[in-house]
Amino acid sequence: MSAETSNPVPNDRGQHLLRVLIQRYIRDGQPVGSRTLSKDAGLDLSPATIRNVMSDLEEMGLVSAPHTSAGRIPTPKGYRLFVDTLVRYRTPGDGDIRRIRAQIRDESDNPESLLGAVSSMLSDITSMAGIVTVPRAPKVKLRQIEFLPLSENRVLVILVVNDREVQNRILHTDREYSASELQQAQNFVNEHYAGFDLAEVRTKLLEDLESTRDSMNRTMHDIISVAQSAMDGATDPNNKYMVAGETKLMDFAELSNVDTLRGLFDAFSRKRVILDLLDRSINANGVQIFIGEESGYRIFDGCSVITAPYRVDEDTIGVLGVIGPTRMAYDRVVPIVDITARLLESALSHNS
Repeated sequence: MSAETSNPVPNDRGQHLLRVLIQRYIRDGQPVGSRTLSKDAGLDLSPATIRNVMSDLEEMGLVSAPHTSAGRIPTPKGYRLFVDTLVRYRTPGDGDIRRIRAQIRDESDNPESLLGAVSSMLSDITSMAGIVTVPRAPKVKLRQIEFLPLSENRVLVILVVNDREVQNRILHTDREYSASELQQAQNFVNEHYAGFDLAEVRTKLLEDLESTRDSMNRTMHDIISVAQSAMDGATDPNNKYMVAGETKLMDFAELSNVDTLRGLFDAFSRKRVILDLLDRSINANGVQIFIGEESGYRIFDGCSVITAPYRVDEDTIGVLGVIGPTRMAYDRVVPIVDITARLLESALSHNS
């Protein structure tokens, strides 16, 4: 999960009342007043005492009071304390587990259909948007590279990767390169980077361009730049994900504002935003919870994103999860995301 902060933590009574308040707010979506808390908390406390505790929680930034109501609602900081220390996660019910198993089993022969089914299933079970990244391609190691000049500032790149697999691509360059210059480029790459993963080659070439910018002559700098360009496209991951149930977010009052919905749908259509968010979970150990502004994108300030990586043979190959309002049933949604990732791993492992 996301890193905890060193903010002050309420005492046991404050934690109990905060848990009760959040559970009530998640259920009803309405600010919670002292009288309601007094009934729900199961403690022999006067409304005045509860009001004092609420005031303390508000000073800590864990709850806030909407100007239209005397009741309180949780803040993102309050939700963070809740999911880190207060929530009691529920094991998914037998019905949900059977449903997930059956859906995965029915689609297990077709990996792409399987991932689409998983995103739809997550959406159906949670009533939020379900999302799954397509598995990353396996690592591709460079064996050899060759550059051949073509007309009109074009260069043919021949890549030999892994076990003699050949990839060809055409580069459009800023100027015409001679055969001898391109020979220098291929000799440089083959000498320094043969045997490396293409993504590593690209990174190292970028570092070489930066670190030797001042000392390297212009021709050699251009040659490395051409070699680096050859790695683009060859190193891009699938950069694909499958999302289902985006329109279900319209059912939540806090997300139903037209501008909010427009921004959310725009984010779903722009791969970079979603993939950047999901990539932050790719090497995580277990479920990650991004609450509000923790996502790093303003459009998700009213949302929580629950993700879990899925692996095959110890290699993390993708991420799945759900996107919904901060007012979500974390106790149910988090275990659903977790067990779906584990069951997807099992299905993919059996097919690998």
